[in-house]
Amino acid sequence: MNIIMKNSVGQKKETTSTEFEFDKERMLEAILFASADPLSLKDIIKRMPHDTNVKAVLASLQKRYENRGFRIVKIADSYAFRTASDLSFLLQNHVVEKRKLSKAALEVLAIIAYHKSSTRAEIEEIRGISVSSGTIDILMNIGWINFGPRRLTPGRPITFIVTQLFLDHFGLESLQDLPGINELRESGLLQRRSESLELADNN
Repeated sequence: MNIIMKNSVGQKKETTSTEFEFDKERMLEAILFASADPLSLKDIIKRMPHDTNVKAVLASLQKRYENRGFRIVKIADSYAFRTASDLSFLLQNHVVEKRKLSKAALEVLAIIAYHKSSTRAEIEEIRGISVSSGTIDILMNIGWINFGPRRLTPGRPITFIVTQLFLDHFGLESLQDLPGINELRESGLLQRRSESLELADNN
């Protein structure tokens, strides 16, 4: 009889532990679902119980959702729920394009992204023409680029870098996931005659 009781206690503890782990997954689901912006691992850890292995819970949830209509994706060092990429066509009719970027803006954006960071002079040298302040302003207002660290060169010119919002918009985890130049041209994001990014693509 004592043996049965011990087994029962062991089973109860195992069930409780499993339920607790599931509760942690539910907590993390709620946190990510309620957030308007991607959450960093540091922010998630602050909101979860202190004994939580957040990385393990994230991995478990990502696996649980990998074949669902939405997934937990990593964007830079943050996480968020996003529609499965193969189902994005279902939402296209609900997307309103407020402003179409000019070819100049797309080229400037691509140069900054592929070079990781660029000064205005570097962008102008690659493109062969000057960059208007309006082009930079548009990209900054959208939130796709921001100021980066200054170059340790004479004049200490400021650099421009792409933002987490840029990665999120294009479904990229990091800049390592950027498509090749030929893919950009085939998608119409760059003119086929443009050679401004060949150097970056070859690096």
